[in-house]
Amino acid sequence: MKENEFYMMEVYKSKTNFKNIIFLIFLLVVIIVSAYLGIRYAKKQQNSQSTPIQNSDNSDNDEIITDDNNNSIVQEELPKNRIPIVTEEAKENVKKIYSSTSDAKRVFLTFDDGPSSNITPLILDVLKQNDIKATFFTLGSRVIQNPQIVKRAYEEGHYIANHGYTHVYSTIYASEESLLDEYNRTEEAIRNAIEVPEYSSHLFRFPGGSVGGQYNSVKKVYTKVLDENDILYVDWNCLNEDSTGKRTKEQLVQYIKDTSKNKNSVVVLMHDAGDKVLTYETLQEVIDYFRANEYTFYNFYDIIDYELK
Repeated sequence: MKENEFYMMEVYKSKTNFKNIIFLIFLLVVIIVSAYLGIRYAKKQQNSQSTPIQNSDNSDNDEIITDDNNNSIVQEELPKNRIPIVTEEAKENVKKIYSSTSDAKRVFLTFDDGPSSNITPLILDVLKQNDIKATFFTLGSRVIQNPQIVKRAYEEGHYIANHGYTHVYSTIYASEESLLDEYNRTEEAIRNAIEVPEYSSHLFRFPGGSVGGQYNSVKKVYTKVLDENDILYVDWNCLNEDSTGKRTKEQLVQYIKDTSKNKNSVVVLMHDAGDKVLTYETLQEVIDYFRANEYTFYNFYDIIDYELK
């Protein structure tokens, strides 16, 4: 009998010890979890009360903001707008654009008669892929039709210049007033498209060029009118002949090679109107040709002064 009682007491003690061990383990787990949660809560409270401090290494154009978890994020300020300025140096640079003061080679890619909805974006894609800034002599009537394309070109660093509003010779060359009216209407269309009220290109290309043709005599007078109004003008000394009708891609590229031969400073005339698909299709080959011959790509921001706003 006593042996049974002793056995039962030992069993009871074993069960009690086991329960105590389980309880201690549970208590330890509770303590650890509580401590962990307490630390997380304290950190969260500290973060919510703290103010992000701007790192002194950040430039003046950077802004510190925070995300949903209050982590600091550096956000760069949007690029400032380039506003061309006519200076005496700029006038000389444009007048002497076909000559180079050194042995260094430079080439200006320019496009007339755009923007078009189907060709200009493709040309912009090629220029972007090659990190090249070009100059677009836009028609005011087409700027109004495709303002978002003009805005894209401007924001990607291309120079937006003026080619008149209608490209109708009998209209634009009817009088000095008509010429200035076409120029001013196009400038207004550009300003509205790029959403920069202060913008003035100060750069014009005569439809058909500044010399020759039926209106050659009046163009000579109009160049003086432009100068009096701080409007620079430029023609070209190299072209792909894409304006003379359908040609093969090989012919377009060969015209570029022929007309740029032995020239250190080259202004290339091309077009980005809606029917100039061959100009787009040959553009990469043209770029490769000039690079292979050690030319540096310029646009008119490189020779005309500007201010940032």
